[in-house]
Amino acid sequence: MNQRPLTFAKAACDTMMRKFAAADLPPKGHFHYHQGVFLSGVHHVWQLCGEEKYIQYVQDWVDSVMDGEGNILKYDPGQLDDIQPGILLYPLWDRTQDPRYRKALDTLLPLIRDFPRNEVGGFWHKSYCPNQMWLDGLYMGGPISAEYGARFGKPEYLEIPIEQALLMRKYTRDPRTGLWYHAWDSSRKADWADPETGLSPEFWGRSMGWVPVAVLDELDFVPKEHPHYQDLCDLVADLLTSLCRFQSEEGRWYQVVDKGDQPGNWLENSCSCLYVAALCKAVKKGILPEAYLENARRGYEAVIRSLTWEGEDLQLGSVCIGTGVGDYKHYCARPVSVNDLHGVGAFLLMCAECEKVL
Repeated sequence: MNQRPLTFAKAACDTMMRKFAAADLPPKGHFHYHQGVFLSGVHHVWQLCGEEKYIQYVQDWVDSVMDGEGNILKYDPGQLDDIQPGILLYPLWDRTQDPRYRKALDTLLPLIRDFPRNEVGGFWHKSYCPNQMWLDGLYMGGPISAEYGARFGKPEYLEIPIEQALLMRKYTRDPRTGLWYHAWDSSRKADWADPETGLSPEFWGRSMGWVPVAVLDELDFVPKEHPHYQDLCDLVADLLTSLCRFQSEEGRWYQVVDKGDQPGNWLENSCSCLYVAALCKAVKKGILPEAYLENARRGYEAVIRSLTWEGEDLQLGSVCIGTGVGDYKHYCARPVSVNDLHGVGAFLLMCAECEKVL
């Protein structure tokens, strides 16, 4: 525990960089949030340590999935998951002024503006999930849109993630616990949807982690005088304080957050990393009192205790692989992985935020 968070973050980056050439990151050749989340973490590490190899690795991956004209070679414009990696184009544009990166941004962002919406104005999660709003989508489409609006003087793109976050809170927040259900179907037709409320049945860990991480990133670009700035701060504070009530004695959080005492449930690292990252950033922004750094410290130290090593390679286990929406048994039965890209990405985001405040 006497090593700095940045030391663990660099070890995680180096482990993955030894395992994968940038172009080989899975799913190979596909512009997808698995690589996007991981490389966002690598970018944060580069910002903290300044070692050129990290930002070069990010650029090498982006260049491998684009052609010489700035066209993205393989992605699905009908799912927000395949828009999220566009967040990596901003630092590369700053670094190189290569017009390909701006062209790719100008291709991706209208997809968000024109994305299908349900009757209340919420984005469908995917083109083949009609009317369904999933918490994950706030991270996939929100920060990239807020940054685009702020950077390029297009305020309509700043309004989109604000609107989506407040809609998601309205339709998925449970007033009893303060937790947010994984998804809501306005049509009540999905097999997981409650026929009366349209809500999914459980509070899945990682889905709630995306929410404050996304909104806090968006707040970097929302002016404090914006009429909804405080609403977003209140959203973050409410969700994080609610999550802290379900933190385990060990320090991490459970796969199904509110049912840690039920058979089959297990402590999950990616959600724990995202919550710790958000707690740190919320305290740093003055949204939460400093006392919440103790929750962050407990979560961070528990994740670090769970690590194992194979030689100099860091091994992050207890990460749920990707999942759709389901019931308690569905989430608990999901396989776990070691050094899964979105798990390591969440770990890097945690380490970066802990390095700044802990």
